[in-house]
Amino acid sequence: MKRLFRAIRHTVRYKLLVLTLFPILLVMPVALVAALYWGNNFSYKQLFMKVTTDLSVADDVFRRIRQDYLRELSRLGESYAFRTALEQGRLDILQEQLRGLRRKRGFSYLNLVDGNGRILGVDRTGPAAFARHSSQLVAALEGKPSVGVEIYSDRELALESPELARRVELPLIATPRARPTNRRKEDRGMMIRALYPVRNAHGKIIGVLDGGVLLNGNFAFVDAIRDLVYGPGSLPEGSIGTVTVFLDDVRISTNVPLAPGERALGTRVSDEVRTRVLDEGKVWIDRAFVVNDWYISSYEPILDVDGNRVGMLYAGFLEAPFRYALWQALAVLVLFFLGLMALSAALSIRGAKSIFRPLEAMSRVVRSVRAGEAVRMPRVNSSDEIGELAREFDAMLELLQERNRQISEWAERLEEKVHERTAELEAKNRELEATIRLLRETRRQLVVAEKLAALGELTAGVAHEINNPTAVMLGNLDLLVEELGAAAEPVREEIELIIEQIYRIKKIIDELLQYARPESYSGQSEAIDVNRVVERTLPLVRHLRKSKPFDIELALGEAPRVEFNAMELQQVLVNLITNAVHALPRSGGIVRIATEAWERRGAVVHVEDNGVGIEPERIDQLFDPFFTTRREGKGTGLGLSVSYGLVRHYGGNITVSSKPGEGARFSIWLLREAQILTDEEAFAEQLRSMKRAEDHSSPHVSSPQRLRS
Repeated sequence: MKRLFRAIRHTVRYKLLVLTLFPILLVMPVALVAALYWGNNFSYKQLFMKVTTDLSVADDVFRRIRQDYLRELSRLGESYAFRTALEQGRLDILQEQLRGLRRKRGFSYLNLVDGNGRILGVDRTGPAAFARHSSQLVAALEGKPSVGVEIYSDRELALESPELARRVELPLIATPRARPTNRRKEDRGMMIRALYPVRNAHGKIIGVLDGGVLLNGNFAFVDAIRDLVYGPGSLPEGSIGTVTVFLDDVRISTNVPLAPGERALGTRVSDEVRTRVLDEGKVWIDRAFVVNDWYISSYEPILDVDGNRVGMLYAGFLEAPFRYALWQALAVLVLFFLGLMALSAALSIRGAKSIFRPLEAMSRVVRSVRAGEAVRMPRVNSSDEIGELAREFDAMLELLQERNRQISEWAERLEEKVHERTAELEAKNRELEATIRLLRETRRQLVVAEKLAALGELTAGVAHEINNPTAVMLGNLDLLVEELGAAAEPVREEIELIIEQIYRIKKIIDELLQYARPESYSGQSEAIDVNRVVERTLPLVRHLRKSKPFDIELALGEAPRVEFNAMELQQVLVNLITNAVHALPRSGGIVRIATEAWERRGAVVHVEDNGVGIEPERIDQLFDPFFTTRREGKGTGLGLSVSYGLVRHYGGNITVSSKPGEGARFSIWLLREAQILTDEEAFAEQLRSMKRAEDHSSPHVSSPQRLRS
């Protein structure tokens, strides 16, 4: 197949053949498929129309038979002899007439009922002495004759006759496609019940004729309907017409074969038919699986005298003979189309040869030229457009070779130029991206610097204003406790709580003052060993494990000594480690502390965690006073602000990098020589630190050691 497609793609002959045969190969199959589709649909449409008619005829016969039973009762009830015997109370004559009509017309039972519903002429007592009560009987006692279908239980049938109860008992047979059920037998009866009121000469109702015809196992009934619906010549040879009466979904009277000579009594209808007819109350006109084969089927619900769906009436015929005849006709149609396509293809191929021969010659020349051979077109005797094209093609070969050579030279030059311009653009893009990042960071640093300066002035004034009242409050509380003496014992706990909160206010004020004027609170700078300060800081944070389990990993590199105050550096580290622990999940995590040299300028301390991380929009607010991300509402939000002020005071910087869900990394940049900078100088140093941090690759550190609780 792949070889055939390759030949079609690269051979003029096959392309022309495909072009020539395309209408035949397209139109003919489409027409064939359309004919098959139409023929199949039309045939089945006709079959469905026929089975619809069959169901209408069967329904009409079913109704006519019921009316016939009612008419038989009316003839007896209107006869002079019967009314005279009834008026005279001659029960023997009445019973003889009832038995005669029952034997003649095939009634399963035939009774005469008085106005109280009691059966006349019987010596039974109890429920067996009364006719089955229903809406029909009530109507008949009121003078309205009626006939309809009623469902009798086995107990009700036994009251009429034990033989009827035994007759309806039918074991259920497992049937393919039927709805699952736990029932094992059917012991109810479907009865055509006719009631006719009998009147005397004055029009008074003196009795009711009550007759029933049991449909269970009534083969004469369904065979009579079948003979009327599917008479001789109505179906093709091999097909059979069938009629069935269902009680619920069980075949109680049918001529559908289960096996040769055996009727399919006790089998059940398919679930899809049951759903549509019994559950939804609709008519089924379609193919259906009946017992063991497919039939063209029609079903309609059977309603009892109260309008309830109690069964189904079915009419249909075997599909196989129709299907065989249809496929036989369609096969003949397919053979006819295939023969027509073959004849058309032969004529098209013969006519196309005069066109593709010159084109094949041109194709061979093209392949030779492509292989580097100097060839020309052979002599073409054709004088049509194809011949002229071949001659022009031969004249253009030399010009084409020259153009190919020039194009190759230009392509080589163009490729070199493209590489040069691409390299230049990539370099410019990298420079532009670096400039954009630097501008963004510069803007962020400017905003931070302005906020820090403004907040520093504000907090210094506020701290001084609050400090004096708190001192007065604390002094007066001490005096109050001393004056009250033992009288203060009942409120001792409240007084101590007030004193505790005043000391908390003083602590916040001290932190504010330390943030506003870090130079006033800074200790004496000295040359310190960063790694040693880190190791001495670890015992200060061990208490945090009481609230959350975590591990600390140390990766201490060869960091040079820096100018800083050891206690203040410990304060910064404690703040950063505490924040890292609070960012860890409740199950705990890892805090990693690493040190390394910062080129020749000093050292860097990195504090990392694998916690929740920081959202990008919050990073710019981290060093603002009173800003905190702790969800439990603890902390003053001054730790990072004070730490930032301390580091900046010595000329250093703190930078942050984070991804939400992947933790955060704080880097402390410390100088060899402390530089007490102005705000402008500190800002310029921050920009340089930012640039160095951006260009700084991952540090090489010694093997980390983990400290566990």
